[in-house]
Amino acid sequence: MNYRAVETTREYVARLETGADWRAEIESLADEVEADAAWFTALGAVQDAELWFYDQDDLEYRPIEFDEPLEVASCVGNVSLLDGERFAHTHVVLSGPDGGAVAGHLNEATVFAGEVHMRVFEEPLERAHDETTDLDLWL
Repeated sequence: MNYRAVETTREYVARLETGADWRAEIESLADEVEADAAWFTALGAVQDAELWFYDQDDLEYRPIEFDEPLEVASCVGNVSLLDGERFAHTHVVLSGPDGGAVAGHLNEATVFAGEVHMRVFEEPLERAHDETTDLDLWL
């Protein structure tokens, strides 16, 4: 296990812009406040979404697309540096009108309404390629 203590320096709340991309909005917030490492939670609604499921046997993401309004029942993730850019690793639970839920890694979604809370860490976190999982993981 790779771990370290983190110190938080700042916290922000933000409203995501209707019509924008959900994950890109979180990355824009991180850029705006110069957060090279952060933890965030969010909620709201999206107009469509593309989730990714990671196939652990084939070591690749498989897209799952939704072209319908969905509630963001839960959204959690972190911000770290990937190839020198701020990257929002984002997971969501989405629900439809019947209350059924889907979940996964959020690649993209169009914001209908969204609110985010971001807690920024003092020291940056960086991602690098991990040979075993074929994923970009924290160093």
